[in-house]
Amino acid sequence: MEASKKYTWHKVADNQEELFFNENNLLQVEVGDKKICLSKKENVINACTAKCPHAGGTLADGYIDALGNIVCPLHRYRFNVTNGRNSSGEGYFLKTFPVEVRPEGVFVGFEENKLFNWLK
Repeated sequence: MEASKKYTWHKVADNQEELFFNENNLLQVEVGDKKICLSKKENVINACTAKCPHAGGTLADGYIDALGNIVCPLHRYRFNVTNGRNSSGEGYFLKTFPVEVRPEGVFVGFEENKLFNWLK
């Protein structure tokens, strides 16, 4: 997470145990008006957009591979869950979001609108 970026943090659960991941360690949640996908590997939670940037496949219906990439269920495109890079070589990019697990809950950060930041 870049220090220069400002985020608006949204609580998605009171604790990690409240997040019911499927057998593939994926979970789609709605945060405000956005649907996102949460993934879990080795007790680390990551967040990304809910749909694959290639053909719109629902990523929560995919799986996490042995390297920790999220794999789209439609065409098996793979994405690094921490930086969004397409690791199977097609050149797409997956939007990712920072996740913080705090004593008061699990939070996902959305970058603040940059359009009017120059006014501040």
